[in-house]
Amino acid sequence: MATETNKELFVGGFAKILKEQRQVDVRLKAGDSGEGGASISAHKLVLSARSEVFKKMLESDEIKTSAQLETITLCEMKHEELEAFLEFLYSDGSMLSEKEKQHVRSLYLAADKYGIPHLRDLCRSELISYLNSSNALDILELAQIPFDDALHDSAFNNIITNLGARIFRGNGRYCHQYRY
Repeated sequence: MATETNKELFVGGFAKILKEQRQVDVRLKAGDSGEGGASISAHKLVLSARSEVFKKMLESDEIKTSAQLETITLCEMKHEELEAFLEFLYSDGSMLSEKEKQHVRSLYLAADKYGIPHLRDLCRSELISYLNSSNALDILELAQIPFDDALHDSAFNNIITNLGARIFRGNGRYCHQYRY
C-alpha cells in the first residue's frame, strides 16, 4: 500500500475537505437539478479565494445576514460539470484532470463567467490541443462568447489551412471542392 507524500497530503487538503464535506457553509446547485434537486456543499472561503465573482456574490448583504445554508444555482451547468468545476477549484490547479477534460467547453465558459483566468487558460490549451477540421467551427464559435484572440486565431487558422487543402490539391491546381 503506497503512502501519500507530504506534498500530496498538503496539495490534496482542499479536495479532502470537499469530499468529506467538513465545515461547509454554502450549497451549489446545477441548472439541471430542478427544484429540490441535488446540490453540492462547498466552502465560501475557497470559492471567494478562487473567483472574484464568487467573492462579490458571497459578500453581499443578503448572503451575509442569512442564518441558513445559502444555495447558489449555476443555471448554465449540468450536475457533472459542476462537480468538475468544484474539483478544479479545490485542486492545486496545475493541470486539468480527465474528468475536467471531459467538460472542457463548459469549464471554459464558467472560467470566463466567474472570473477564473487560470482555468480559462488551461481550458484554452486543451481545446487547442484537440483542434481539428471536424471541430474547428465549433471551437471558433466558442471563442466568440468570451472573445478570446488565441483560441479564435487557432481555430480560424485551422479552418483556413483545411479549406486551402480542399481547394488546392497536388500541384496547386484549382479543383473547386468546397464542402458545406
